[in-house]
Amino acid sequence: MLPGRGLKSRAVRPVRLLGTRTAWTTVGDGEFFCPGCGGDRNYQRLTGRRRFTFLGVPVVPRGETGPVVECAACRRHFGADVLDHPTTTRFSAMLRDAVHTVALAVLAAGGTGSRTVLETAAASVRAAGFDDCTEDQLSALVDALAADTGRVYDRPCGAGLAIELHEALDPLAAHLAPAGRESILLQGARIALADGPYTPAEREVLTTVGSALTICADDVARLLVAARTPS
Repeated sequence: MLPGRGLKSRAVRPVRLLGTRTAWTTVGDGEFFCPGCGGDRNYQRLTGRRRFTFLGVPVVPRGETGPVVECAACRRHFGADVLDHPTTTRFSAMLRDAVHTVALAVLAAGGTGSRTVLETAAASVRAAGFDDCTEDQLSALVDALAADTGRVYDRPCGAGLAIELHEALDPLAAHLAPAGRESILLQGARIALADGPYTPAEREVLTTVGSALTICADDVARLLVAARTPS
């Protein structure tokens, strides 16, 4: 090394006199969908206190910051609203429950007398994630619901059934792309059409499904017509 070279290189480095430092405190944890990682990860919910620093030493409080969500894997910080997005596991369960509820609603509107309808409904529910679903299970569930509520087949969608559809579909709709929302409606339409044209009760149920999925009335009508056209 040349004489004085090391001293010179150190001398040109800027000295940071003032700055800020945040001391983080963990106030919660859990699992979330990390936008940075693109998958489910553990997180810590943090709040912080900021201080001015002089030569790296905290000296004057500057107030609070946060809360933020820190991913345990990538260590990136996100706003607390990131927790509004369901995890992949939770989203799959919501989707599965939504398809199951729509299938039961359509069966309740049209009855369970047609084996073709039951087979179509069971196939739809199995594809959504209920691998062990059978036609007989769906039929028994619909009959039990009818006995419990006093509902009569082929009658319009009552308030209780409409509430159940909204409870299953409203939380999901915000996280689905338009094609995903339309897919759920079309699955219900194909169940209704398995034994012939829509009955008025089936059409009313499907209209309620479309409304809960935030599909406009014109698009609901278009999709119900499209479902009748063989692909």
